[in-house]
Amino acid sequence: MSKKRVLFISQEMKPYTTLSEISDMVHALAPYTYNKGYEVRVLMPKFGTINERRHRLHEVVRLSGMNIIVDDDDFPLIIKVASLPGSRMQVYFLDNEEFFKRKLVFDDADEKPFDDNAERMIFFCKGAMETVKKFGWPPDIIHCHGWMSSLVPAYFQRIYKDSPIFENSKMIFSPYDSPYEHTFDKSFIEKACINDIEEEDLAAYIENGKIKLNEGALQHVDGIMPGKATLNDSLQDAIAASPAPLQEFIEGEEYLAEVLNFYSSLIEE
Repeated sequence: MSKKRVLFISQEMKPYTTLSEISDMVHALAPYTYNKGYEVRVLMPKFGTINERRHRLHEVVRLSGMNIIVDDDDFPLIIKVASLPGSRMQVYFLDNEEFFKRKLVFDDADEKPFDDNAERMIFFCKGAMETVKKFGWPPDIIHCHGWMSSLVPAYFQRIYKDSPIFENSKMIFSPYDSPYEHTFDKSFIEKACINDIEEEDLAAYIENGKIKLNEGALQHVDGIMPGKATLNDSLQDAIAASPAPLQEFIEGEEYLAEVLNFYSSLIEE
């Protein structure tokens, strides 16, 4: 029987980018899944803080060369790859000079969020889905971590689900705190309307005029897996209201085994 495939889409992962608990979670879960016999790939942004020489990144020419449209502008997508240290597991990095070349991640030197964080997020989410199509690698599970990947579930359900690459895929989202969504305004919804998506298709991402990234993602998933024990009340309410199966967070290494059981339960549906 062929190996099952798990795709992780994350804004960060140790040792490349370490900003929050997301980095540790993905670094623990992805290689654990790989070592248990799954095919695993990770997609993440190639922020300018990542040392390409130290981590032995190199461009994948056959995958590069796409243009991703964001807010009516074209942005080249460059794909780079490295093997996770101590493993043969492949980590793919989505790069663009305008969005990711800078030597700071989400905040400028004055610790103010970059004005284009929304556009960077849209570029990453659409670029991730287009990259998987170009892989020709149908994932059984797509597991998204963090606010920067929160548009992927909607794009998956509204645009990509009927593609042969994704027709058997199950979408899981791991919510964490979203420290940047309060800086997004209503124009975010319009900009996020790629392909044939209409604003009403993304209605779950806005509530009373405020952007709700995690809550929006949770409306488009096949499974929910909180990445930490404590979440804000609004997010807890959204999880409770979702009909999607939930894998409760458990402290300790036993959580990793429970996650694999969760993957299996969704694949077998």
